[in-house]
Amino acid sequence: MSTILAIESSCDETSAAICVDGKIVSNMIATQSIHEKYGGVVPELASRAHIENIVPTVEAALMELGIGDWDFEIDNNVKETSISNIKYSVLNSIDAIAFTHAPGLIGSLLVGTQFAKSLALALDKPLIAVHHMQAHVLANLIAEEKPAFPFLCLTVSGGHTQIVLAHSPLHLQILGETIDDAAGEAFDKTAKLLGLPYPGGPLIDKYAQLGNAHAFKFAEPQISELNFSFSGLKTSVLYFLQKQKPEFIEENLNDLCASIQFTICNILINKMKKAIKQTGIRQICLAGGVSANSGLRKAFELLGEEKACKVFIPKFEYCTDNAAMIAITGYYKYLAQDFVDLDYSPSARSIW
Repeated sequence: MSTILAIESSCDETSAAICVDGKIVSNMIATQSIHEKYGGVVPELASRAHIENIVPTVEAALMELGIGDWDFEIDNNVKETSISNIKYSVLNSIDAIAFTHAPGLIGSLLVGTQFAKSLALALDKPLIAVHHMQAHVLANLIAEEKPAFPFLCLTVSGGHTQIVLAHSPLHLQILGETIDDAAGEAFDKTAKLLGLPYPGGPLIDKYAQLGNAHAFKFAEPQISELNFSFSGLKTSVLYFLQKQKPEFIEENLNDLCASIQFTICNILINKMKKAIKQTGIRQICLAGGVSANSGLRKAFELLGEEKACKVFIPKFEYCTDNAAMIAITGYYKYLAQDFVDLDYSPSARSIW
């Protein structure tokens, strides 16, 4: 039996998860609402919040591990629990500790990395470094029904947009990626142009469901091969809105959101069509925070029907930043004995 404790702290979500023999038994996430009033994630505030959240989040994950056959105890005389109050037999049952090492906000990454190192040192357990984007792809391996290798994965998040060919859990090949902005960034920044609060992506999705996706036409940048570009789309929306009357956005908000969402999804789906044609692979997956978008999920499922592909989309809780995807990746790395030393350093930008 292998039990992996995983920690995710790449941006503004503090998360801890437990994976036992490839099965996720807990996945705890502490969110940070403080960034909403600033219109985006403030790195310094994010790292401070991680420091406050990481211990209780790990405790919560370990408590789930203690249910059932696990001998878990908390001292009832202690009002506030801490890692030291968890029965040693539970902590010692962990076989390895996985953590996100890149990419992300360096201050946030440091909090998770140092915590993982400290716990690994205290328990004398091996340490596993996990790349955030690799983990998003492997989130598709959490469900009981898993894609067969090789498979294609469209990974769409706030900072990255990629098409990945997965040969095996630890052999992933990037076929295409964004040359400027990511799709998630396009959602949030066009939402800001519409006067919507941060995070704007989910709000565009909400209003889009009430609008006409073909009401307005926006630019779809034509980039060679399987790469993406979204900067031209944002510029197209900006110039279009600048020509309108002040009340235009309020009167046409649903149609604007629907048209923007349709354009972004269309760019993504058209590139996947090319990838399917080039590779001949009929197992396709969706991953990343933007994969929670209802319009993209529907378009991806329709793509599967059109191209006779088997479609895999993770549950919503495994789409956004979470430690479960770090844990499942850590599990496969554990099987391969892919460990790192205690002097291993996180990186804000890293290619895997």
